[in-house]
Amino acid sequence: MEENEISYAIRGCIFKVYNNLGPGLLESAYEAALAFELSNAGLDVKSQVFLPMIYESIKVDNGYRLDLLVNGKVIIELKSVETLLDVHHKQVITYLKLSGLKLGLLVNFNSEDIS
Repeated sequence: MEENEISYAIRGCIFKVYNNLGPGLLESAYEAALAFELSNAGLDVKSQVFLPMIYESIKVDNGYRLDLLVNGKVIIELKSVETLLDVHHKQVITYLKLSGLKLGLLVNFNSEDIS
């Protein structure tokens, strides 16, 4: 399955979780629900995946943690905030650079309109 196909399935799961739970919960609640839906959709999902930072000859194992990693190809960064900030977008870009992956989705569940 390629990134676009995975992304399509992920978005369906995101809408399902949002329609069932609505806004206002903690990120951890959305993470658990979304991981459940992704697994039910037949996707391989891992939660809180450690992402090391490598700088020259040093490796920092506890550098970062991905909220969700789907099929080893797509990063999902979850938020439950009033407003997404530039730093949230930069966080996903940094995760993509460090991991070498091509696609990352930033999802804010604390919104009146998830689209």
